Amino acid sequence: MKAVILAAGVGTRLRPLTDACPKPVLPIAGRPLLARTLDWLRAQGVGEVALNLHHLPDRVRDCLGDGAAWGMRLRYSYEPVLLGTAGAVRAIDQRFPGWLDQPFLVVYGDMLVDIDLQDLLDFHRAKRALFTMALKHTAHPVSQGMVELEASGRVVRFVEKPPLWDRGDLANAGLYLCEPPLLSWLLDGPSDFGCDLIPALVAADAPVYARLARGYLLDIGTPAAYAQAQQDWAGR
Repeated sequence: MKAVILAAGVGTRLRPLTDACPKPVLPIAGRPLLARTLDWLRAQGVGEVALNLHHLPDRVRDCLGDGAAWGMRLRYSYEPVLLGTAGAVRAIDQRFPGWLDQPFLVVYGDMLVDIDLQDLLDFHRAKRALFTMALKHTAHPVSQGMVELEASGRVVRFVEKPPLWDRGDLANAGLYLCEPPLLSWLLDGPSDFGCDLIPALVAADAPVYARLARGYLLDIGTPAAYAQAQQDWAGR
């Protein structure tokens, strides 16, 4: 399997830590976050990864190199202007034509993750989904992409950061399984999974599914969450 890691974010909420270090390279219990992400991907059988870069791109390249330390091949897609989460995948597809020719994983670069990917992949295949997102529980819908499901796991409603939400506590966890035909839905220029692509897919009644992730997921994008990550992963 191949994976895309979205690693271009500036990390404004974590300043001043991110003034000189990209958010995805910040240390988690002494090891860069992206290194831990690649550890997890390698254990899940992923052999090739593309990363989009923007803020301090050389720091990311210097940290990860060509992927040989993980027995993987890494590709980099630099964005002079941020393209958004979906726009980044579109740019990678254009930069490396034909590379995304099989089901692929998209992982947000600020996610500290150790989930059972095989469980999500089995669900994705059983549903013959075009797009499957991992979910998490949240007590803060206003800051999340919120999801309403049918009993089958099909997504019937998705709202990015709703001011009001009364349809449960399941939120987008920032990890997606995608089939290659999804690429035809991606537009040139800036676009976002949560604000643009997922709502468009759901509105078109495309086979979009979601499943609660089994394992550990944490967005490290705030000082409190970053401190929590250090505590959770101490000694790992």
